[in-house]
Amino acid sequence: MTLAAGIDVGGTKCLGVVVDGSGVIVREVRRPTPTANLLVGVLQEIAHELGEHDTIGVGVPGLISRQGVIRSSPNMSTAIELPVRELLSDALGEHVWCDNDATCATLAEWQMGAGVGAHDMVLVTLGTGIGGGIVSGGVLQHGAHGHAGEAGHMVVDAHGDPCPCGQRGCWERYASGAGLARLSGGLSGEEVIGRARRGDGPAVSVVNTYCEWVALGLANLANFSDPDVMVIGGGVMEAADILLPPIRQHFARLLYAPSHRQHPRVVGAELGERAGAIGASLLHLHD
Repeated sequence: MTLAAGIDVGGTKCLGVVVDGSGVIVREVRRPTPTANLLVGVLQEIAHELGEHDTIGVGVPGLISRQGVIRSSPNMSTAIELPVRELLSDALGEHVWCDNDATCATLAEWQMGAGVGAHDMVLVTLGTGIGGGIVSGGVLQHGAHGHAGEAGHMVVDAHGDPCPCGQRGCWERYASGAGLARLSGGLSGEEVIGRARRGDGPAVSVVNTYCEWVALGLANLANFSDPDVMVIGGGVMEAADILLPPIRQHFARLLYAPSHRQHPRVVGAELGERAGAIGASLLHLHD
């Protein structure tokens, strides 16, 4: 039975898994995310700790080339032109597959989660920032240079809030988990959602505004790509029960010509925090 290893490099943790031929996670390793200069060494340690495996893939945030070079990464500002795939392959003495972390999560949800059976799918992950991935015509999309799916840096307000990327008004400034905290005036996302659950009027208003921002970006993506299903993942969706209904309502209103088209399903992701690592383990099947 084939054992496929996958490692997801997140903002605060690296999560490694080994998945068997039935899609069952048989081993798991967690480590804090290191600085860029220590990244390859930590990935090597995780791979060794995961033990026996036949293939290994890695998902990394940021602009990742088709050759596995980190061009730029939001969580590792010094990881510029870092050939992580080549360096890790040399360190391990085996072939390594490498892709963007949200693209990996998209692959996992498409093959094993909320997008199973979809021919055309968009996934967005709402966390500290916003990642994204696209399946079109039954094929996972990478773009000409490996950078497809950077939905978080879609500009939704040309004169809006500054983004660390250097632009203004990027979607993730309003619709990420960090965006929810900013809209609340300083409360954490968890706190404002908790207050909204208890019926606090200002908190309910903040959550509704946040959901409208999420829906605006989803509508833009749907207008462009016409998917069967739109999957929303990330830490924010732990509150899917309170966020999904208003997101769907705003989305149905903001979508182009909503009364003259079939609407894509808007659903929550199913694989949780392991989606990126599971997807990384599947990269060898979709090279």
